[in-house]
Amino acid sequence: MREFAFELSLCAHLEATTENVVSRQLGAGVDRPGKRIVDVVCVEQGPAFDERAAITAAAIPDAAIECDAGAGRFQPRGRVIEGPPERKRHVVERAVEAGFFERELRGGREYVRQVARYPGDWFGRIVGIENKPDLGTPGDLETQLRKDVSLALVDEAILATESHVTGAHLNRIPEEIGVWRVDPNADPDDRIDVLREPTPLDVDGPGIELHDEHPGRAEIYPANATEKTQARRRLAERAYGKGWRTYELPGCGAADAAEREGVAGLPYCAWKGRLVDPASECGPACGGYDEVEPPDADLAAARAESSPWVADPAGRQRRQAGLDRFANDG
Repeated sequence: MREFAFELSLCAHLEATTENVVSRQLGAGVDRPGKRIVDVVCVEQGPAFDERAAITAAAIPDAAIECDAGAGRFQPRGRVIEGPPERKRHVVERAVEAGFFERELRGGREYVRQVARYPGDWFGRIVGIENKPDLGTPGDLETQLRKDVSLALVDEAILATESHVTGAHLNRIPEEIGVWRVDPNADPDDRIDVLREPTPLDVDGPGIELHDEHPGRAEIYPANATEKTQARRRLAERAYGKGWRTYELPGCGAADAAEREGVAGLPYCAWKGRLVDPASECGPACGGYDEVEPPDADLAAARAESSPWVADPAGRQRRQAGLDRFANDG
């Protein structure tokens, strides 16, 4: 199976069989998040999950969480957000757009407040999954997994593959990494065969973020515990806001987004008989291409139906009221 289809199939299975927030293709670093993109991220619910879900469906910007704007009285923007004016404006715009800030204009000054208190304990464990359907073409797999272990930003790291896994394969990857053999065509109860359980990583302590390796030396960043805590919250927020349905369904008569095994909105191609990557596999170059309107599928509604994510929480209605007041004052 192609890696994209393998990834979507695994995300759909995890969403249908767990109560976790499932997302994919997220930067999982402290100093340079983009240096380590994790294929699948599963965020377990914490005790205050419902409070977080009631605020907004979007990811809340970390700068807005860190600033001193509380959920009580409106305060001047300049007092609660640090940095130059352009940064302050940028933080407010992102937070209002996300539904976490309300704002008002008073005498030409901008005042802000949170729509609700931010519940820091809304998420529990975070599991990172690296997908490599074909271990015959591992690429930088070993280096990627060593990065996960040395930084320890996620609670557990797992390798998911469709290949037969040998002892030689297991010996080439860090022993802390769990290993799943995944059969996307098997019954849901038999889809994942756990070949090795992951070892819990030390997310509460410091870690080493590996940037680049060169002959005789490596570029690293020593991340302290506080930085990792902030990065974990940022990762959980991005997972909540993004999800894994980050594609557009193809405008083709062979496209079918009907529900499969309890999950709707997958880009299935009836002509190919499998899941496809709409961005790279669909279009006039495909022999089965039949240009029509994309399937009538609401990907946000599909996510809300099969996961704990809330598409239109009460907090979003408060955000709209705040925007209306801002527009009238302007």
